[in-house]
Amino acid sequence: MTREALTYLTEHSRVANFFNTFSDATRIYICSYDDTGRMINNFTGNDKEREVLHRYITDDMLHGLYERLTIDSIEDQILEEVAGGHLKLGAVTLEFEGHCKEVWFFAGLIDGVSGTLPDDLGALTKHLTDKDFLSAVDALREIGDYRISSELSLAQYEEKSRRSLFSANEMAESLKRVQAFSEILKYLDSDKSIESVMTDFLRITSEYLEISQADIFKIKERRGTDMMDILASYMIEGEESVFDRVTDIPRFSFLEGKKTIILSTGSTLLDNVAETMQDSDIRAVVAMPITIGQTTNMYAVYVENRRDRSWQISELQFLSDAVRVLQNILDKRVQKNSLVSSYASLEQVLEHVGCAIIVNDVVKKETLFSNKTMLSLFPEGTVGEELSDIIWEKESQTQSVIEYYDYDRDSWYEIHHSNISWVDGRPVALYAIYDVTDKKVYQRKIEQQAYTDFLTGLLNRLCCERDLARIIDESKKHNSMGALLYIDLDDFKHINDGLGHQYGDVLLKDISAGMKSVKGIEDNCYRMGGDEFVIIIPPRSFPRYDEIVDNIKGIFAKPFYLKDGEYYCTMSMGIVTFPDEGENVEELVRKADIAMYSAKKSGKNRVAKFNSGSLSESGKRLDMEKNMRAATNNGFDEFVIYYQPIVDITLDGGTCTGAEALIRWNSRELGFISPADFIPLAEYLGLINPIGDHVLKEACKACKYWNDHGHPEYKVNVNLSVVQLMQDDIVENVRKTVEESGIKPSNLTLEVTESLAINDMNRMKVIMADIRALGVRIALDDFGTGYSSLNNIREIPFDVIKVDQSFVRELEGDEYHRAFIRMIGELARALGADICIEGIERKQQYDILIDMNVRIAQGYFFDKPMTRDDFDAKYIG
Repeated sequence: MTREALTYLTEHSRVANFFNTFSDATRIYICSYDDTGRMINNFTGNDKEREVLHRYITDDMLHGLYERLTIDSIEDQILEEVAGGHLKLGAVTLEFEGHCKEVWFFAGLIDGVSGTLPDDLGALTKHLTDKDFLSAVDALREIGDYRISSELSLAQYEEKSRRSLFSANEMAESLKRVQAFSEILKYLDSDKSIESVMTDFLRITSEYLEISQADIFKIKERRGTDMMDILASYMIEGEESVFDRVTDIPRFSFLEGKKTIILSTGSTLLDNVAETMQDSDIRAVVAMPITIGQTTNMYAVYVENRRDRSWQISELQFLSDAVRVLQNILDKRVQKNSLVSSYASLEQVLEHVGCAIIVNDVVKKETLFSNKTMLSLFPEGTVGEELSDIIWEKESQTQSVIEYYDYDRDSWYEIHHSNISWVDGRPVALYAIYDVTDKKVYQRKIEQQAYTDFLTGLLNRLCCERDLARIIDESKKHNSMGALLYIDLDDFKHINDGLGHQYGDVLLKDISAGMKSVKGIEDNCYRMGGDEFVIIIPPRSFPRYDEIVDNIKGIFAKPFYLKDGEYYCTMSMGIVTFPDEGENVEELVRKADIAMYSAKKSGKNRVAKFNSGSLSESGKRLDMEKNMRAATNNGFDEFVIYYQPIVDITLDGGTCTGAEALIRWNSRELGFISPADFIPLAEYLGLINPIGDHVLKEACKACKYWNDHGHPEYKVNVNLSVVQLMQDDIVENVRKTVEESGIKPSNLTLEVTESLAINDMNRMKVIMADIRALGVRIALDDFGTGYSSLNNIREIPFDVIKVDQSFVRELEGDEYHRAFIRMIGELARALGADICIEGIERKQQYDILIDMNVRIAQGYFFDKPMTRDDFDAKYIG
């Protein structure tokens, strides 16, 4: 074997050993190529590891990177990700005098990368963080550059030696340098204390330099001091330190900033430096700054005090490189200490957050941290299977908040989940577990309050909708039937406004108590609001459907005792069954409401079942409601007032003395609509007040016109609805209308139904008295259809009794009706009031009234209701 071949093998064997040492220390895999593209050293590691590496890092990939580095002079370092980022590959060129001499490749298995790690990469025993990988690459590159320059310089020296018989000592020196540097690099991943690392660093470098003493100083950071402390020290055996203490040593004047101080024996010195060296018996010194982060407050100081010393460039280069490695070691240690400190701080925070905390490694499936609260709630081995599934199953990791009930502990827990990076960068799942049992108990109490009607104690609309949905589902599941009953009290406003709201509340409570007492619906009675109720007959009670409906009707068949008296209150009920008539809450409530409205329209105090024909009626009602609202908002132009003459039958066979104002609705969309259809809806919608006010104003204007055009005796009668009369401002409204129209008050007669007048006698007496005080007359309408006693009639302040037309229909052949009218006539005269008979349609009826001394009448026999224009044309002229 030639000498050159032997040298080649020896050298690269030594490099391979260095690679293995460095690989073990830094946890990266290394291989190298020479300047001809030939592999010098395969990847470090065992055969299995090299097989896995070459599976992902192919020869083609390595040659491609080699060409990029050697052909393109712009790049001298390349970093790439392999296997989804789990494997990182780096390549650098080692150059000497502008020419590439070797290319080194580095591979590292990186911790903390998201995504699933391929199974075969698990064969790689060395792994590190991304930051450590970059630090190792930088350090190895520096070593490589140093090695190439040293070895090539050595080769040049050998060449010269062969030509000039120069000594081979330089080759040995170079090897000594590499060995010293390799020993320093081992401390990149050392667990020894930082003081031990610095002491060993001084020993290695001092032995290489054969120096007598070396120290690492730290400058005091306190303001106003000029002292330094010794952090680490080395002295050759048999020598004594030039310092008599290790703290509060006067600072060397030349230790300042980031300047490197190189003083050989015989160097020209500044006075203060010369004095320092003379006082300390120092013959030569090198001081190199150590910078950690952005701070430079430490210095490595090498002192020779045995003999004269001139520092060589190679020695200074070695020290500079060695100090850079030390800086790297210290930086990593600071970061590590910071990590430990961060973990300790985080641990303290998590121990005092007020909830149980558990942190799981999502890759390794292991628990990294549990705080004391977690361990007290769930001691080791007591975490239930369900909770364990929640904090480990992937399904839970898509939810940020999970509620969990522990049956064994009878406790509720709220589990908050977050995916975060742990202090060391690995992905973890953090679970915060709160005991929310008290909150749940309070929540139930609030829900109970939220679902209960405060006044009656019944369940409310919100609870009705929830329960109805559940009961519908049950009926569908078991193929059974149920029913929904929608109840609305008839004319409840009369009692509420007449007797006062407190008595209206008493009535609602009594009705509610009656409903809850009906067997089969005890837990399914709901107040929807106001005077509306809903009752659900669940499938289990549906066989008793007829009995339940009859019992509910029986509640309203008896009087209620209110305000020292008995009062009747009826109801209208709509019924719909399910699931045959509907399967959702909104649909069933709507259909029951439609049936209820049908019952009201049919005369109230009735029960109506929903049928398909009700939908068309409901559609008509909705159309009527929409158009009525539009008509009231557009100046009432669709409402027409008709006037039916009222005659004095004692004058010339019947002379007109005025008229009764009757409203009609001629809708542009729906056509002519009967009052019997739209007036109940107007009352139901609350539109009767503006419509009634409009009629009153127009009627007063018409009467004023008649009075001013030759008929000062003409009077006009206007009907007051129940809702109007109950308004607090009714008297003021009448007064204002009379004044604005200019009508003589006595020419206005307001008609009030008998049943309304006696419903709240005390209030009606006050309202009617106040209206009569304005000079306006009061007529008691539909007399004979109510249940008032003669004593009640005597107390009502009225001017006219209008006998209902039902007593006139049978007038020719029924003596009872004739006797009734005679009696009412006598009563009216006794009370100083007039009597008016409605509904006269035939001459025979008219003739009978003549013989009874009745003076005022109205009906189709005299004339039918007509428009204002027709009335004026016929009766005003």
